[in-house]
Amino acid sequence: MNCAVGPTAVVNVINPSTGRSWMDRNLGASQVATSLTDVDAYGDFYQWGRGSDGHQCRTAAATTTLSSVSQPIHDDFIIAPAAPNDWLSPQNQNLWQGLNGVNNPCPTTYRLPTAAELSAEQLSWTSNNSVGAFASPLKWCLAGARYNTNGSINQVGFYGIHWSSTAFGAYSTHLYFNNGGAAMTDNSRAAGFSVRCIKH
Repeated sequence: MNCAVGPTAVVNVINPSTGRSWMDRNLGASQVATSLTDVDAYGDFYQWGRGSDGHQCRTAAATTTLSSVSQPIHDDFIIAPAAPNDWLSPQNQNLWQGLNGVNNPCPTTYRLPTAAELSAEQLSWTSNNSVGAFASPLKWCLAGARYNTNGSINQVGFYGIHWSSTAFGAYSTHLYFNNGGAAMTDNSRAAGFSVRCIKH
């Protein structure tokens, strides 16, 4: 799947372990994952803090020119190989914050999860790896990532990586999982990761 045509279908799913409601698929996905490597469930790759401006499409062109505004006037994926590896200069850690957050790409009544909310989801899994992720009611899958250093798409079918709305210094927090484990960690904001929206 390259990029969604029109908005992602909004179907709600509840994790009974946490009591939280989420979209049942990644933004840009055409269906709920039927397996860890279901390409139709992978969805798009968002740079942290950017809206649905076209950069999230897997086929989006890349540029090395950083943006000076939080809403770029183009749909290119912005490569940022130099520290602090952000597509936006100067940095702005106030993007994606809450339901009415600037550049919130989620549908009405949904938003990016916080790091704590993603962590609670991870802790509810039957095993702390991709098997447990897919066994969750949310059916997480291994969509891979788009690198901030050169714009290449990698780790498809091997890693699932999802942004939270939580900023951590010059970086931002995400959840990753693979066959060997799962953890919350921080990464460059110019990296392209999956987005799964939580109901406010």
